[in-house]
Amino acid sequence: MKRILLFLISSGILVGSATAQGSTKPRMAIAGLGIESSTFSPALTEEAAFHAKYGADVFSTYPFMAVDSPLRSKAVWIPTIVGHALPGGTVTREAYESLVTKTLDSLKKHLPYDGLYYDIHGAMSVVGLDDPEGDFIVRIRKVVGKKTIISTSMDLHGNVSWRLAENTDLITCYRKAPHEDATQTKERAVQNLVDRIESGKGKPVYKAYISIPILLPGEKTSTRIEPAKTVYAAVWPAAVQPGIIDAAIWVGYAWADEPRNHAVVMVTGDDKEMVTHTAEKLAKGFWDARNGFAFVAPTGTLSECLDKALASTKHPFYISDSGDNPTAGGAGDVTWTITEILKRPEFKADNGPSLIYASIPGPELVKSAIAIGVGGHVDGYAGAKVDARNAPPVHIAGTVESIVYGDVDAEVEVAIKVGSVHVIVTQKRKPYHHEADFTRLGLNPRKADIVVVKIGYLEPELYAMKADWLLALTPGGVDQGIEHLPYHRIQRPMFPMDKNMAKPDLSARLVPSSDKL
Repeated sequence: MKRILLFLISSGILVGSATAQGSTKPRMAIAGLGIESSTFSPALTEEAAFHAKYGADVFSTYPFMAVDSPLRSKAVWIPTIVGHALPGGTVTREAYESLVTKTLDSLKKHLPYDGLYYDIHGAMSVVGLDDPEGDFIVRIRKVVGKKTIISTSMDLHGNVSWRLAENTDLITCYRKAPHEDATQTKERAVQNLVDRIESGKGKPVYKAYISIPILLPGEKTSTRIEPAKTVYAAVWPAAVQPGIIDAAIWVGYAWADEPRNHAVVMVTGDDKEMVTHTAEKLAKGFWDARNGFAFVAPTGTLSECLDKALASTKHPFYISDSGDNPTAGGAGDVTWTITEILKRPEFKADNGPSLIYASIPGPELVKSAIAIGVGGHVDGYAGAKVDARNAPPVHIAGTVESIVYGDVDAEVEVAIKVGSVHVIVTQKRKPYHHEADFTRLGLNPRKADIVVVKIGYLEPELYAMKADWLLALTPGGVDQGIEHLPYHRIQRPMFPMDKNMAKPDLSARLVPSSDKL
């Protein structure tokens, strides 16, 4: 029994009092919910979409928290609940309250805490509630108290409200888009927390905050290209200066209509002059570059993109179906693009130009395909159950090429050949970011003439694979033409909606310590 008890304590699974067992290690909680939610999509997100992990299962989310990792050995870890959902529509109030209540109940059971790692995205929208991440951290503070040091990691497409800035102590975000540094960012947030507690330095003396009146889609702020490449290249050297703990720039999230949706710079540290000067320098760099931000790829209407792809000798030719990108908050079931593709005469014949389309949800059609089997002819409809604003369900009649079970998002995937188009139909919506997403269905994107994906900027594997690429300006819940979206609540003036606005005050504001709240 004693041996089992010692194992549970050392592994961080035991969530009782480490002090009572003679441990001198700090006690650290882990909690967080992450989703990007478009308020311009009719979709709603339920609790199951978060695939929440509880207790010791939380550790599997973080490679740097393996049993034998240095960080794991630094503290007695008390994981509560961590949930990450695919981007989508606004979260129902019931789902939010359920997950938050479960988290708070878990935290209450295992008090006290020296530190807490708050793992969020930062762009959650909840029915009837502004700034959910700010609300959540305030409620966490009421449980853990003011002395607990909270370290927050975020997506650079998240939103940092003043309330969130006040209640967190250490804060950081990704420095790359696409987010190739997501895991490193989360590890940095945890390492910063451990370092400040181990050193006895505790909470940073200063937190500088600058609100920047810029709101841009991620497809115009990829760090692969200028000017975001240079803007973000300045973050790492800024963060390693003496007297600074971390520095971060948030682009913000463009497809939600709340006052907190805008760019932000935050710098934390113990040297007041260095912290404020660095924040102002980073903010100025972002503001001065504003007119240079452009789409990460050449753009056009879907018709223009298809015409160019068909005329090209470069294969595979990728086209981003950007307006319904499920990884930005689109419903994922807008049928407008696939409907237009299937109308094209070039794709009517079986031996026409090969095109892979990923993807469209159609649970009834998937069920029919399963009943008919591979090689059989299936005839039915898919999509537009959630977002039918631009097109009704699409008619798909073709040969079942493959059926794959067990995907964490799609659950069941079916490839159906219609003419020369390979349409991927899913039981539930799913993003297609990896080559294996296609090859497991028997499809070879490298050999296809054209690949159309519901995505914005191409994720790394697709980007490396493409011979050419266009971003189609298609309709949906994450329409790239944000200047024309019906914003009513964002702060104004805001660039680019107000292109001729006066230069804003980009002076750093010092955020009060969470001790003083």
